[in-house]
Amino acid sequence: MALDTIEIRLLQVFDAIYKTRSVTEAAVSLDLGQPAVSVALAKLRHHFGDPLFVRTSGGMEPTPFGDGLVRPVRGVLEALEVVMGQQNHFDPATSQRLFRICMTDISQLVLLPRLWEKLRVSAPGIRIDVLPLSSDIARLLESGEADLALGLVPQLEAGFYQNVLFSQKFACMVSAAHPRIQTELRLEQFASENHAVVSSSGAAPQMLEQEIERFGLKRKISLNIPNFIGAALVVEHTDLILTIPERLADVLQGRAAVRIFPVPFQLPQYDVKQHWHERFHNDPGSQWLRRVIAELMTLPPKP
Repeated sequence: MALDTIEIRLLQVFDAIYKTRSVTEAAVSLDLGQPAVSVALAKLRHHFGDPLFVRTSGGMEPTPFGDGLVRPVRGVLEALEVVMGQQNHFDPATSQRLFRICMTDISQLVLLPRLWEKLRVSAPGIRIDVLPLSSDIARLLESGEADLALGLVPQLEAGFYQNVLFSQKFACMVSAAHPRIQTELRLEQFASENHAVVSSSGAAPQMLEQEIERFGLKRKISLNIPNFIGAALVVEHTDLILTIPERLADVLQGRAAVRIFPVPFQLPQYDVKQHWHERFHNDPGSQWLRRVIAELMTLPPKP
């Protein structure tokens, strides 16, 4: 097979295996049968005279030659996207596209119910994969393994497109039956009561901790929770104080017997943003998704 006759589909197979580290998952992502992907991989191996990928306990790992090949292959595919994009269009009503969104568990609770309502009515074929925010979020956006990242993500402030969805501040949540905190939360109570903290994804919990320390307070931390999903239930049945983003407090307040109070000292607000890579800035589908999320996240919380 001469270089000038290599099929674009073979390059797409190479890129899909590189992304997924799996022949089976590559086949799913390309909507091909697994035998077709295996045949394409055999053709690529023959053409380049290299295995390209070898099976390991962690999946199909690229050889050194395969690692070196990924950048030029993606360059070819991206150039083709630009050419074909001259006729590109996106119809949410008929699209079957899969979008992958990296978000914190806070964003999941606040956004996903609204997003699902919107998609069910106006874009029933659209599918959403929710991914956690992780240390390699920049690589995921750059490679196309994720379309968007939502939240407070300082590592994406430089080199990525972004827009502010809303400004966020913190609030304190306690049980409605709390024996000592009923009508207000005073600073001395904040300092003397036991606290639950959340070690969630995203930078908000770390920022909160830094600001409390800078204010000169030390919390009596009795419980550390890995995420916000069970936060309301924990607070509802204990005498703990939980400091959480105000948007989340508004959502949880109507679902549990809790009371919400302002934090009894000054904390800065922070911006919740959506971030995306330059590769997808002009993609009509990505543009549509960003508009939908921006509209949904600027709406006030439902009672």
